Amino acid sequence: MAMLRPALALPFLLLLLPTAAGGLSGGRTLVFILAGQSNMSGRGGATNGTWDGIVPPGCAASERILRLSPALRWEEAREPLHAGIDVGNVVGVGPGMPFAHAVLASEGAESVVVGLVPCAQGGTPIANWSRGTELYKRMVTRARAAVAECSGRGELAGMLWFQGEADTMRRQDAELYRRRMETLVHDVRGDLGRPDLLVIQVGIATAQYNGKFLDLVREAQKAVTLPNVKYVDAMGLPIASDHTHLTMEAQVQLGNKLAKSYLETL
Repeated sequence: MAMLRPALALPFLLLLLPTAAGGLSGGRTLVFILAGQSNMSGRGGATNGTWDGIVPPGCAASERILRLSPALRWEEAREPLHAGIDVGNVVGVGPGMPFAHAVLASEGAESVVVGLVPCAQGGTPIANWSRGTELYKRMVTRARAAVAECSGRGELAGMLWFQGEADTMRRQDAELYRRRMETLVHDVRGDLGRPDLLVIQVGIATAQYNGKFLDLVREAQKAVTLPNVKYVDAMGLPIASDHTHLTMEAQVQLGNKLAKSYLETL
């Protein structure tokens, strides 16, 4: 085959690439914040010090699934989603990719792109996510940038929140969890200008460092009664040998459970 002339080669090649900045032509991008600690960022296949590199079919890359990069630009999403975000930790498979695939498989989603905004940071108590903290500011900045990068075709569709293991170690933190969670939801909705923003929180299944107050935190999570806050339970899903993190298979199951909860709100 004859080679393309240099002046024409770059434009031609660009036409072959999927458009990341506004989603598919004529479609819309559903933007989801992924926040919390290590089980949200994902340790599937990565609990032995390195990620094993295995990507299950439900987590495969797709031109219709984007992630906001650390540089605040849309790019094709690939595992591990939180690479460059969950700083200082070995990251693996989380619930984000299977969630996105399940949403795209739903009826009426043919022209939709899912944009994932990874923000989770391993080992963090909920106090580290209160308004004014570095994690909170990073999350809000990334969420705003994600919508702005959609060229007017983006919709902030929800926040997926999986956190609480770090709050099982002290009774005071466990007892304050409900108030802190409700304050976080209120602040995020206010700062992003979405008073009705859907928040799906995951009920934790394990305690960090064998914390004694797992049940108290779970009770606090279930007691959150704000409008448009949903609850999906991770209890009963397979746990890795470190007794803290969900396995890769569990993360795929959780992603599907989160998608089911989201789709039920439509």
